[in-house]
Amino acid sequence: MTGPGAADLLEADSRVRHTIKARHEFRGMRTAEHYFEVPLDHFGDPSGETITVFAREYVSTDHSPEQAAQLPWLMYLQGGPGGRGTRLPALAGWSKAAAQDFRILMLDQRGTGLSSPIDRNTLPLRGNDAGQVEYLSCFRADSIVADAEAVRHALGSGPWTVYGQSYGGFCALSYLSFAPEGLREVLVTGGLAPLTGPADRVYQATFRRVAARNAEYFGWYPEDRETVTRIARHLRETEEFLPDGVRLTVERFQMVGSFLGGNTRVDALHHLLEDAFVGTSDGHRLSDAFLEQVRGLVSRSANPLYALMHESIYAQGMSTGWAARRVRRDFPAFHPDAAEPLLTGEMVYPWYFEEDPALRPLRNVARLLAEKSGWPPLYDPERLARNTVPVAAAVYTDDIYVDQELSLETAAAVRGLQVWESADFHHDGIADDGEGIFARLLGMTRSVRG
Repeated sequence: MTGPGAADLLEADSRVRHTIKARHEFRGMRTAEHYFEVPLDHFGDPSGETITVFAREYVSTDHSPEQAAQLPWLMYLQGGPGGRGTRLPALAGWSKAAAQDFRILMLDQRGTGLSSPIDRNTLPLRGNDAGQVEYLSCFRADSIVADAEAVRHALGSGPWTVYGQSYGGFCALSYLSFAPEGLREVLVTGGLAPLTGPADRVYQATFRRVAARNAEYFGWYPEDRETVTRIARHLRETEEFLPDGVRLTVERFQMVGSFLGGNTRVDALHHLLEDAFVGTSDGHRLSDAFLEQVRGLVSRSANPLYALMHESIYAQGMSTGWAARRVRRDFPAFHPDAAEPLLTGEMVYPWYFEEDPALRPLRNVARLLAEKSGWPPLYDPERLARNTVPVAAAVYTDDIYVDQELSLETAAAVRGLQVWESADFHHDGIADDGEGIFARLLGMTRSVRG
């Protein structure tokens, strides 16, 4: 099975309905709320059922409405999967830089935010477990790209600029594969996905990176090595419950390693751990403050699509079969029963769907997704090898979520893709210096265009 062709996308575009429901002006920007009705299945049934896709437009008030109408569009693709478009309280960082020259369109990727959202309440409307899996099969990067093209045509835009962060970069690679005629230039930060191979390759690299990041962190805060070990031992011996009433297990506690993925957040892990224990009449227990913070870190109630679809973003052809669980066997230091267990990163395991109340009703669907084979390709390596769209990508040397070596392998496979590699940032680089990173990447693509 091949990816969508331009003719397929244009046929779907002709049936897209577009409405603007609200406009606002505040803190130096004007916003407009765009709603689009697009095909659920762009490729198998483009004239069938539709879903809603939402995007919010941001324009600087430095431009008059007349001037703004002449600005080119930049579509921002958020990380994820399962993350809604960023809600900007003001133009700052990369968005401030972009708003000098663009109208920014912040897309809620299908299934997130206001784009026909998916969760434990809405998914059962699709029928039985098999029906829900079939529905979710329409929520990968190829469909997100088809939505983007439908939106672009509905807005009357020519080829536009796409900026992809993390999973948004994966989507940008799919865009370059299946609809490059819709792209003026592409910017990617921390988001060059492997074009081929099983998901196991990704997790082999990821576990190694996360182990190294654990070592680096505990080098900065050696007392936290003792605290993490103490918490793990305590959770094995004593029942502790999160504010939602669910028992906190060692495995779930290890998820606080999400802090390790960034420069702007990593030190906050120390502040979390320093609140861990409090003296009580029953001895030392985990504090309410700590448990509340952990609940916010380990719950997927706000983005269940992340847990459901995470491994499928690497699936092309074969099933993933819970790749992270399988690969973890090669890294015993991450096992919850290890003497000094390491903290984990973004991996998803079957037990997520037993321990998280927001995911528990979806456990059979998650199992079927893990077992599903025959996934269509997400990239077209031959087309990428002939690419003519200017592309610039930031690759972070020590990124624990998108491996440097795999990223550089992909970069070499995309004709004309320029890489800026930096050891100064981690996966959250655009939160660190978004304005500088955006300007650098845009300058790289413009230097090619001339």
